[in-house]
Amino acid sequence: MIGTGVPAAAQAAVASAIHWGPVTSSAGHSGHAKADVWITDFSAETFAVHGTLHDRDRHRGHCASIRARFHYVGGGTGWSRPRSTCSAKSPFRLTSDGQIKRVDVRVCLYDLASRTTFTCHADAITPEIIANWPR
Repeated sequence: MIGTGVPAAAQAAVASAIHWGPVTSSAGHSGHAKADVWITDFSAETFAVHGTLHDRDRHRGHCASIRARFHYVGGGTGWSRPRSTCSAKSPFRLTSDGQIKRVDVRVCLYDLASRTTFTCHADAITPEIIANWPR
Protein backbone atom coordinates (compact mmCIF):
# COMPACT_ATOMS: atom_id res chain seq x y z
CA MET A 1 0.00 0.00 0.00
CA ILE A 2 1.59 3.26 -1.09
CA GLY A 3 1.24 6.49 0.92
CA THR A 4 -1.04 5.40 3.76
CA GLY A 5 -1.91 8.30 6.10
CA VAL A 6 -2.64 8.37 9.80
CA PRO A 7 -5.79 10.24 10.94
CA ALA A 8 -5.20 13.01 13.48
CA ALA A 9 -7.66 11.39 15.91
CA ALA A 10 -5.63 8.16 15.87
CA GLN A 11 -2.42 10.04 16.62
CA ALA A 12 -4.10 11.97 19.46
CA ALA A 13 -5.22 8.67 21.04
CA VAL A 14 -1.58 7.69 21.52
CA ALA A 15 -0.79 10.30 24.17
CA SER A 16 1.58 8.06 26.18
CA ALA A 17 3.80 7.14 23.25
CA ILE A 18 7.44 6.10 23.71
CA HIS A 19 9.97 7.31 21.15
CA TRP A 20 12.05 4.33 20.01
CA GLY A 21 13.97 6.31 17.43
CA PRO A 22 15.14 5.63 13.89
CA VAL A 23 15.15 2.22 12.24
CA THR A 24 17.17 2.34 9.01
CA SER A 25 17.87 -0.07 6.20
CA SER A 26 20.86 0.60 3.96
CA ALA A 27 21.18 -0.66 0.40
CA GLY A 28 24.98 -0.41 0.34
CA HIS A 29 24.86 2.91 -1.51
CA SER A 30 23.44 6.31 -0.66
CA GLY A 31 19.85 5.06 -0.90
CA HIS A 32 18.02 3.71 2.12
CA ALA A 33 14.67 3.53 3.89
CA LYS A 34 14.23 5.08 7.31
CA ALA A 35 11.42 5.13 9.88
CA ASP A 36 11.13 7.35 12.95
CA VAL A 37 9.36 4.93 15.30
CA TRP A 38 7.08 5.57 18.28
CA ILE A 39 5.34 2.81 20.28
CA THR A 40 2.55 2.59 22.83
CA ASP A 41 3.03 1.09 26.28
CA PHE A 42 3.30 -2.72 26.27
CA SER A 43 0.37 -2.97 28.72
CA ALA A 44 -2.02 -1.63 26.06
CA GLU A 45 -4.65 -4.09 24.84
CA THR A 46 -3.96 -2.97 21.27
CA PHE A 47 -0.29 -2.18 20.76
CA ALA A 48 0.61 0.43 18.13
CA VAL A 49 3.79 1.23 16.23
CA HIS A 50 3.54 4.61 14.52
CA GLY A 51 5.64 7.44 13.15
CA THR A 52 6.99 8.55 9.80
CA LEU A 53 8.46 6.50 6.99
CA HIS A 54 11.06 8.10 4.71
CA ASP A 55 12.13 7.01 1.22
CA ARG A 56 15.79 8.05 0.90
CA ASP A 57 16.60 6.09 -2.28
CA ARG A 58 16.98 8.14 -5.47
CA HIS A 59 16.67 5.12 -7.75
CA ARG A 60 13.39 5.16 -9.64
CA GLY A 61 11.19 2.32 -8.54
CA HIS A 62 12.81 1.92 -5.10
CA CYS A 63 10.59 2.92 -2.19
CA ALA A 64 10.49 2.49 1.61
CA SER A 65 8.52 -0.22 3.41
CA ILE A 66 7.77 -0.99 7.07
CA ARG A 67 6.14 -3.96 8.76
CA ALA A 68 5.78 -5.17 12.36
CA ARG A 69 5.79 -8.70 13.74
CA PHE A 70 3.86 -8.94 17.00
CA HIS A 71 4.68 -11.62 19.61
CA TYR A 72 1.50 -12.15 21.63
CA VAL A 73 1.31 -12.67 25.41
CA GLY A 74 -0.86 -15.79 24.95
CA GLY A 75 1.58 -17.25 22.42
CA GLY A 76 2.00 -17.03 18.69
CA THR A 77 2.97 -14.22 16.36
CA GLY A 78 1.33 -12.14 13.68
CA TRP A 79 2.48 -9.71 11.00
CA SER A 80 0.94 -6.31 10.37
CA ARG A 81 0.10 -5.33 6.84
CA PRO A 82 3.12 -3.69 5.22
CA ARG A 83 3.08 0.05 4.63
CA SER A 84 5.11 1.58 1.83
CA THR A 85 5.85 5.02 0.47
CA CYS A 86 7.76 6.48 -2.44
CA SER A 87 7.62 9.98 -0.96
CA ALA A 88 10.15 11.75 1.22
CA LYS A 89 7.96 11.47 4.33
CA SER A 90 4.76 9.57 5.05
CA PRO A 91 2.98 8.76 8.35
CA PHE A 92 2.24 5.14 9.28
CA ARG A 93 0.40 3.23 12.02
CA LEU A 94 0.63 -0.54 12.60
CA THR A 95 -1.49 -2.22 15.31
CA SER A 96 -1.66 -5.60 17.02
CA ASP A 97 -4.72 -7.80 17.53
CA GLY A 98 -4.15 -8.03 21.29
CA GLN A 99 -1.62 -7.60 24.08
CA ILE A 100 2.00 -8.33 23.12
CA LYS A 101 5.33 -9.08 24.82
CA ARG A 102 7.62 -8.12 21.92
CA VAL A 103 7.51 -6.40 18.53
CA ASP A 104 9.98 -6.64 15.65
CA VAL A 105 9.93 -3.49 13.52
CA ARG A 106 11.24 -4.24 10.02
CA VAL A 107 12.25 -1.47 7.57
CA CYS A 108 13.18 -2.33 3.98
CA LEU A 109 13.65 -0.91 0.55
CA TYR A 110 10.81 -1.93 -1.76
CA ASP A 111 11.21 -2.59 -5.48
CA LEU A 112 8.03 -1.52 -7.29
CA ALA A 113 8.73 -3.53 -10.47
CA SER A 114 9.25 -6.89 -8.75
CA ARG A 115 7.06 -6.09 -5.71
CA THR A 116 9.74 -7.38 -3.35
CA THR A 117 11.56 -6.01 -0.33
CA PHE A 118 15.34 -6.04 0.03
CA THR A 119 18.12 -4.89 2.39
CA CYS A 120 15.84 -5.12 5.42
CA HIS A 121 16.76 -4.33 8.99
CA ALA A 122 14.65 -5.25 12.03
CA ASP A 123 14.78 -3.93 15.60
CA ALA A 124 13.39 -6.23 18.32
CA ILE A 125 11.64 -4.12 20.98
CA THR A 126 10.71 -5.58 24.38
CA PRO A 127 9.47 -4.10 27.69
CA GLU A 128 12.80 -5.08 29.29
CA ILE A 129 14.77 -2.95 26.82
CA ILE A 130 12.52 0.05 27.47
CA ALA A 131 12.70 -0.46 31.27
CA ASN A 132 16.53 -0.41 31.18
CA TRP A 133 16.78 2.91 29.34
CA PRO A 134 18.41 5.69 31.32
CA ARG A 135 15.93 8.17 32.73
